[in-house]
Amino acid sequence: MASSSVPEDLKARVKASYDAIAPKYNEWAIATSAQRLKYLDRLLALLPLSDQSQKLHILELGCGCGIPVTQKLLSHPNVVVTANDLSGAQISLAKGNLRHDHSEDVSNRLVFEEGDMTALSFRDGSLDAVIGLYSIIHLPRPEQAELLRKIAGWLKPGGHLLANFVEEELESFVMDRWLDEKGWMFWSGWGRETTIELLRQVGLRIVVEEVVRNVGDAAFLWVIVTR
Repeated sequence: MASSSVPEDLKARVKASYDAIAPKYNEWAIATSAQRLKYLDRLLALLPLSDQSQKLHILELGCGCGIPVTQKLLSHPNVVVTANDLSGAQISLAKGNLRHDHSEDVSNRLVFEEGDMTALSFRDGSLDAVIGLYSIIHLPRPEQAELLRKIAGWLKPGGHLLANFVEEELESFVMDRWLDEKGWMFWSGWGRETTIELLRQVGLRIVVEEVVRNVGDAAFLWVIVTR
């Protein structure tokens, strides 16, 4: 249901929904992960993974249960991941999944940050990459714009952002039963042209800009940008 208003209790409701539907969401996300992995591979190809002497610091916004994106990042021994999610249930699942799947050194290369992504703080120029897949779109549009400004500052020169956004202009869209009876959910977006302009305004250069329509779902703008 499209609307011009943003619920006052938006973050609490999104968190409660993801806590409630985590298993069902993860089943769906893993089954439809091909698109995420395709663009993740394109991002990884841009990073100096072969230089084992260099630690690469990557922030993942909306890590979910950690499969498949965080899992694949950690398969590279010089990658250090900060995994953020609003949902405590998802963070708990991710801790179990990732610490079980990897060797002992994973604890030294993985930090979990539970909570609102807009409250995160990093030193300027400290991150090699930021990833936000199907996550930034849950923020109200003004918060998306402000977060992009912050990300541009966090990235090292030559660092990259991989993210996707709703392709159409959408101030507020709510579904009461998304994936599950308890799956209340909110999305918003500036649309393709404005999103690209916002990225450029904060000093990011477009490397990849593609619109993909998911089967039975909305169209998403996928971007890889660099500082």
